[in-house]
Amino acid sequence: MNYSILSTQTGHSHLRRLVLLRTAAVVAQCAALALAYRILAMKLEWLPMLTTAAVLAVLNLLTWWRLRADYPVSNPELFVQLCADVLALSILLYYSGGSTNPFISLFLLPLVIAATALPQSYTWAMAGVTTGCYTLLMKFYVPLPPDGAHEGHAQHAAAQGDAFNMHVIGMWLGFVISAVVVAYFVVKMAQAVRNRDETLSKVREETLRNERIVALGTQAAGAAHELGTPLSTLSVIIGELKRDNAVLPEWRGNLAILNDQVQLCKRILGKLLANAQDTVTQAALPQPLEQFLTTILNEWQLLRPAVHYRYHTSGAQPAPQLHMDQALRAALLNLLNNAADASPDEIDIHAHWDADCFTLTIHDHGQGLTPEAAARAGSAFFTTKEEGRGLGLFLANATVERLGGKVRLFNREGGGATTEVILPLQPRTA
Repeated sequence: MNYSILSTQTGHSHLRRLVLLRTAAVVAQCAALALAYRILAMKLEWLPMLTTAAVLAVLNLLTWWRLRADYPVSNPELFVQLCADVLALSILLYYSGGSTNPFISLFLLPLVIAATALPQSYTWAMAGVTTGCYTLLMKFYVPLPPDGAHEGHAQHAAAQGDAFNMHVIGMWLGFVISAVVVAYFVVKMAQAVRNRDETLSKVREETLRNERIVALGTQAAGAAHELGTPLSTLSVIIGELKRDNAVLPEWRGNLAILNDQVQLCKRILGKLLANAQDTVTQAALPQPLEQFLTTILNEWQLLRPAVHYRYHTSGAQPAPQLHMDQALRAALLNLLNNAADASPDEIDIHAHWDADCFTLTIHDHGQGLTPEAAARAGSAFFTTKEEGRGLGLFLANATVERLGGKVRLFNREGGGATTEVILPLQPRTA
C-alpha cells in the first residue's frame, strides 16, 4: 500500500490514544466488578465478565506492541479496534442488566471517536454497530439480581429506592466518563487531524516552490552557458580599445571599469559551473564563518562600489567552522543588493553567533517597507522595483529555509528596514 508518512503518523497517534483510553476502561471495569463483588455483594456471572476484561487487556498489550512496528495504521484497522471495544462493552452489559444498566450510554464513545478520526462511511458503520448492540440488549440480557429477600412492604420500598438511587448515580458517572473522553481524547484527535492538514499544506507549498526553483535553475544554467560567448567578445574588444592609441585618455578609465566588470561576470559564471560540478565536495568542506562573510562582502563591494557599509561582528572566538552551502552565497548577495537598492549611500551589517545559531542583520536607511511589501515579501515575482523581477528575495528565502533557517524583514524604529537571516550552526539532517 502507498501511504504517506504524514498519514502513518496520524494513524499511529489515533491508535495510541485509543490504547490509553482502553487501558483506563479496563482499570475502571475491574474496579466496578470489585465494587459489585465486595461491597454490593451482587451475584453476577463473574467468569465471562472477568474473561472479557482479561481479553481486552491482552488486546491492548498486543496493540501496544503493534504500534512499535514500522508499518502504517489504516482506517480499517482502527475501525476493527473500535469494534472490539464495542463487543467487549456489549458482553459486560449483557451480563449486568443490558439496556437497564446506566452505563449503556458508553456506546456513544466509540461512535464519537469514529466520527472524529475515520471517514464518513466508517462512522455510519459504527453507528449501525452500536445501534444494533443497544437494540439487542433491550431484549436479550441477564437481569441484575435482586438485593435479596425483603420482609415487609417498607423494606421492599426502601430496596426499590436504593436501586433507583444507584441507577441515578450510575447515569451520572456514565455522563462524567463520556464528558471527560470527549473533552480530552476527541479534541486531541481532532487537533492531530488539523496538524496533519497544516503540514500537508506546507509540504504542497514547499513542493511548488521547489518546482519553481528547479525551473529557474535550469534557465539560469542555460543563460550562464550562453553568456560565456558575449562576455569573451566584450573582453576582446575592450582589450583592443585599451591598446588603441586613438582612444581618448578620458575613456581609458571607463574602459578599465568595464574590463573589471566583465572579468567579474566571467568569475561569477566560473563559480556557478564549479559549484554545479563539485557540489558534494564543497558541501563537505567546513569553512570559517568570518572568512566566508568577508569573502562575500568583498565580492559584493566589487558589484556595488558606490555603497558604503559598516560591518562588525560579535560572538565567541574563534568563529565556528560551518559546512556552508554554496547557494547561501548567492542568497546573501541578493539580500545585500536589496538593502543597497533601498539605501544606496550606506548600510549597516552585523554578524552574531552563539552556540546554536548564526544571525546576520542588514540595516538600511531607506523609506522602509510598505504594508503590501511587508505582507508579500518573499513571494515569487513580487517586487517593488521598476526593473525588478521579484526573484532575488524569493530565492534567498527558499535557500535559507532549505538550510533550516529563516529570513525576516521588518521596519525599524527611526526609519529604514532590517533584513534578518537566522541559520542553525549544525547542518540540517534529513
